[in-house]
Amino acid sequence: MNKGYFGDFGGCFVPELLMPPLRELEEAMRRIMPTTGFTTALEDLLRNYAGRETPLTHCPGLSGKLGFNLWLKREDLLHGGAHKINNTLGQALLAKLMGKTALVTETGAGQNGVATAIAAARLDMTCTVFMGAEDVARQSSNVRRMKMLGADVHPVESGSRTLKDAINEALRCWIATQRTTHYCFGTAAGPHPFPTLVRDLQSVIGRETRAQILARAGRLPHAVVACVGGGSNAIGMFHPFLEDAEVRIIGVEAAGTGEPGCCNSAPLNLGTPGVLHGQRTMLLQTPDGQIEPSHSISAGLDYPGVGPEHAWLHATGRVEYGLADDAQALSAFKTLTRTEGILPALESSHALAYVLEHRESFPKNGHVIVNLSGRGDKDMNIVRGALGDELQGQSSVTCCP
Repeated sequence: MNKGYFGDFGGCFVPELLMPPLRELEEAMRRIMPTTGFTTALEDLLRNYAGRETPLTHCPGLSGKLGFNLWLKREDLLHGGAHKINNTLGQALLAKLMGKTALVTETGAGQNGVATAIAAARLDMTCTVFMGAEDVARQSSNVRRMKMLGADVHPVESGSRTLKDAINEALRCWIATQRTTHYCFGTAAGPHPFPTLVRDLQSVIGRETRAQILARAGRLPHAVVACVGGGSNAIGMFHPFLEDAEVRIIGVEAAGTGEPGCCNSAPLNLGTPGVLHGQRTMLLQTPDGQIEPSHSISAGLDYPGVGPEHAWLHATGRVEYGLADDAQALSAFKTLTRTEGILPALESSHALAYVLEHRESFPKNGHVIVNLSGRGDKDMNIVRGALGDELQGQSSVTCCP
């Protein structure tokens, strides 16, 4: 079995009981995914069901203030509200052709859970979602959507009660149900072959972006920027640009509160190499290898690890990985909403925040693309809690005196 290493990172560090379904999945990727039947069916689902291709939107208001052209790749406009459906439709279709009848998955912000539930409903499969109890509380609207779509949602009370613990429970469930069930891993992490599978399914983002900016601007962008948690939206955007030396590629991790000594979700910037969830990657951990708690205001970035390909790209220096904290992400959320009329997910707001905070590092009149990986409807309760006084202070306008 090809262990799927990216330099020193990656691999397949799992219990023996998980090796058979992983080998089965790798064989299905080799045998089924290149076929015309699979590629044609997936292309139809992405175009006529999910809503691809997504627009590349120029932001005139912010561009004028920044001094360069800011573009957004609008994954927020996909069915379900985020990039996750690119992956879940592909994995669900593959699982169906493998003879599986059920999907199990994990979710942090809820978008992967919603997208998996959508794919399961569309392809007549059952769906089980594990979600940290902390995330269930802060993403209650997505929990309601998953249940409405027919998913069985299991709050996870162990550990930090967030994404890390949801992945643990989903893997345990898969061990017990592997004969009929496919684990629809939600990000470009985990044991081989998941990092490669998810990257390949999400690379549609970067391929479209590359063609769109060439058509609109007549050149490749000066920079592409995306938020990084596990890293699927980012690797999907980055991968088609890796060979373009003139394109600056920037991933943005969550710095949490930004206070020294406080929790964050920035293993590339602040972590060390280790093994978690079947992969060797960069982790937030103690000197003796115990996983430390992570924190981000965005549930989808609240993870103490990162996909192994990102760890490799960080080690080689091809991709820059910066930081944005909670306050900066909230400010970027508000700025984009009020300047361009677009509500970004708090995850994507970290990527935008980095651009706003480092505007002087981008060339005047250049072209910078931010991957808007999801929309912000799901985050309104969090934003209201963080900006409550400010929001309540907005004057109301009535038609008549």
